[in-house]
Amino acid sequence: MTRLLGALALLLTLLALPASADPGDVDAASRGVVRVVIIGSENGQPTPVSHGTGFAVTPTRIVTNAHVVAEAVQDDTLRIGIVPSEGEGGAFARVVAVSPRNDLALLEIAKGSLRLPPLALAGSVSSDLGEVSAVGYPMNVDLAQGLDMGDIFRAQPPVKSRGFLSGERPSRQFDTILHTAPIARGNSGGPLLDPCGRVIGVNSFSSDAESGDAEFYFAVSLRELAPFLRKNGVEPVTNALPCRSIDELNAEERQRLEAQQSQARAALEQRSETLREVREKAQLTAQMEVLGERENRMALALIALIAAIGGGYAALVWKSNEARRTHTRIAAALAAASLAAALILWFTRPGLAQIEERVAAALAKAEGKDAPAPAGAAGASEGALICTLVPERSRVTSAKTDDVAFEWSADGCVNGRTQYGLGQAGEWQRVFAADEDAAVAVNTYDPETRTLRTDRYLLGQDALAAARAARSAYTPPACGVSDAARTLGEQQSALIAQLPERPNERLVYSCTAKGAGK
Repeated sequence: MTRLLGALALLLTLLALPASADPGDVDAASRGVVRVVIIGSENGQPTPVSHGTGFAVTPTRIVTNAHVVAEAVQDDTLRIGIVPSEGEGGAFARVVAVSPRNDLALLEIAKGSLRLPPLALAGSVSSDLGEVSAVGYPMNVDLAQGLDMGDIFRAQPPVKSRGFLSGERPSRQFDTILHTAPIARGNSGGPLLDPCGRVIGVNSFSSDAESGDAEFYFAVSLRELAPFLRKNGVEPVTNALPCRSIDELNAEERQRLEAQQSQARAALEQRSETLREVREKAQLTAQMEVLGERENRMALALIALIAAIGGGYAALVWKSNEARRTHTRIAAALAAASLAAALILWFTRPGLAQIEERVAAALAKAEGKDAPAPAGAAGASEGALICTLVPERSRVTSAKTDDVAFEWSADGCVNGRTQYGLGQAGEWQRVFAADEDAAVAVNTYDPETRTLRTDRYLLGQDALAAARAARSAYTPPACGVSDAARTLGEQQSALIAQLPERPNERLVYSCTAKGAGK
């Protein structure tokens, strides 16, 4: 019974924890993690003296631990080498700043030799005891794989380990994060990541487990790292948005769409009921009005006919009487006028078809009064727009979230120069694979809802090179070219098909007319 209660308590604890790390995010962040090698010389040949880990905070600047580069700082015969996680090239680096007090160092790669994808910093360390990942180059793994010192200069993917936050506490006069993601010698200077692949600390040291006690690991806290970077002229990419999975966003989007459809159905049913009541009321009113007018005119036509007959009879009687000749003419005129009036009244009486006409007019008036303007009307979706991020519908790890100027035309031309293509499902899309961005981005715009979505795929070097090759294989048509949207949609389809099933980031923007209130 005790075991059962214990297992239940553990299950409830695990269910209460935040979602586990997304391997795609950790992999993407790992591409900015490097091996930091202290290089000496033996018989004129470069020889590794020791190594640790570092990670990019800009394309050319790297954070590591102060103790990783301490020998190189004190001995000018030693050099600092940077070995990236993928590719063929390495580089030398110089020390920009060292802070032994909180075990941080900032390095700069030699100009023009190597550029790295920078990691984003989390806005803060979560108070929840959630999952974290440590990324780096532990020496015990190198030894277990039989790697020799020469292999250190060869690009290799870093080792990733998982654990949980165990708290924050000051240690050695600086703030540290306590966690259980295993690290070893060589991990020093590597990042500690949250489930979205954002840096929450710099791994530094571990507790002593020789006595058989459980081992814990320590990382320099963000509260130390962020001020250190800013003090040395680095404004890191920082993302304080909640960490949410793409699956969670997709589920919420489905729920949102279902709710919108349910509301639309309810509104349609209510509208149908309202129009039914309007029709019944209009039918009754029209019947009363038309039948009343019809009967009145028929009655008046009968009276006029009787008057015409009486006038005609009087004219005939007085016709032979010379003294009543004037009366005869008056009677004849009255008879003719009455007959004409009778005919006019008879032929202009409302027809029964007017009942339906009046009902239709009443329904049209009701529909015109209640119907909302279409969301995708030209005046609503075209022209100069400002698109603002919707955080609750987005998943951001490192991308910028600034407002986007977006001028849309009905033919799919954006900002007067960039053509969007029509996909198979009728969506407007444009694929971007710029050399200066270590990602492939797919923009999708919905004119009906004025929603712009950017899906970003943070790919490895090989996949990124393949995507760029696929992108360079076609030339997008210019705005205004005949059938440009369909042509571009076909051109982009092969590139979109080779992208992973899920993006790493999703930025959803709501667009409003430029100058209008949000």
